[in-house]
Amino acid sequence: MSDKHLTDLSHLHFSTQCVHGGVHKDQQYNSVTTPIYPTSTFYWNSLESHSGYDYTRSGNPTRKALEESLAALEGGAGCVATSTGMSAVHCAMALFSPGDHIIAPADLYGGTFRLFERYLKEKGLRFTFVDMTSLPQVTAAFTPETRGVWIETPSNPLLKVIDIAAVTALARQHNAITLCDNTFLSPYLQRPIDFGVDIVVHSTTKYINGHSDVVGGCVVSRTPEQAKQIAWTCNALGLSCAPFDAWLVLRGLKTLSIRMDAQQASALRIARFLEQHPLIEKVYYPGLESHPQHQLAKSQQKGFGAMLAFDVRDGRPVAERVCMKTHLFDVAESLGGIESLISFPTTMSHASMTPAARAAAGITEKTVRVSVGLEHSDDLIADLQQALNQ
Repeated sequence: MSDKHLTDLSHLHFSTQCVHGGVHKDQQYNSVTTPIYPTSTFYWNSLESHSGYDYTRSGNPTRKALEESLAALEGGAGCVATSTGMSAVHCAMALFSPGDHIIAPADLYGGTFRLFERYLKEKGLRFTFVDMTSLPQVTAAFTPETRGVWIETPSNPLLKVIDIAAVTALARQHNAITLCDNTFLSPYLQRPIDFGVDIVVHSTTKYINGHSDVVGGCVVSRTPEQAKQIAWTCNALGLSCAPFDAWLVLRGLKTLSIRMDAQQASALRIARFLEQHPLIEKVYYPGLESHPQHQLAKSQQKGFGAMLAFDVRDGRPVAERVCMKTHLFDVAESLGGIESLISFPTTMSHASMTPAARAAAGITEKTVRVSVGLEHSDDLIADLQQALNQ
């Protein structure tokens, strides 16, 4: 990088860091965007030295640019970019050994629940799922074998907000590490490391990329030691993000702040509309004053995000009608893109949970989840209105 361009962006606003992080890497032609290095391998200068890269699974300049940017935005010491959000979760969970006990929220993402309950449990890890908004429940779940606490806040799909600082303090008292899925808010609206979290995980598929055209994930570590261990695991397990995918995520990252500002403004308007509708029993959105953790969300988040959920009064028939009769909301899994999505967690994002686990989490056939996109909020509200009124 030439003297003209800053190497330390930490004193700049978040949106400026998003635009300038991970760029100005091309010293030959001075490209203003990060080049894609699609090569699988790199030639060596001698039998003892190379350019710093030898094989793309182990390291790639395009992916490195993304990792540097994400680590800086989250306030971490290092980052690995992975092939999917779930590979990021798996990579982080490789920190634990058979016999270790991990505490996790009862209402976590269905894919994470499946990995924990149906795969990692068979590998010797033990899990206790609790309502993590209740600190007494979290405290009671610790055992002498507890080595980790998994945090997901706001939760998926019921938008429960966990007191990050309080949970990390409890974990430290028991010599356990904390891991936080920050996908719903992104580092723009929440930085868990600032509240004591050790490991932050994202599905970069969602808000960080923001365009529904790539799948990816990342793991950001608080300390250099953790970052080194995570990087070794990512390489050993072959979980790394492809160069073109990393380039797409870097492209999406540039507009993260302005996208989220617009999307969360619309989400709040939609949540207020739904809260007043006679067919809606309950709205789950931390930006509403009626949300039980509204004040907590204000204290640890810079905004309330663009995800919301609601329960309809008459069960699945109305939930299905709302999903299928809207015109602007695609019925689809995933979230965080520029287009609005609507989903039915029971058969979609949380189908991998057992019925008992969904019931314990509070996910019912009344529940509908919405990812608010960049369409005008007036149009989205009118679309929901007509679907509800049919």
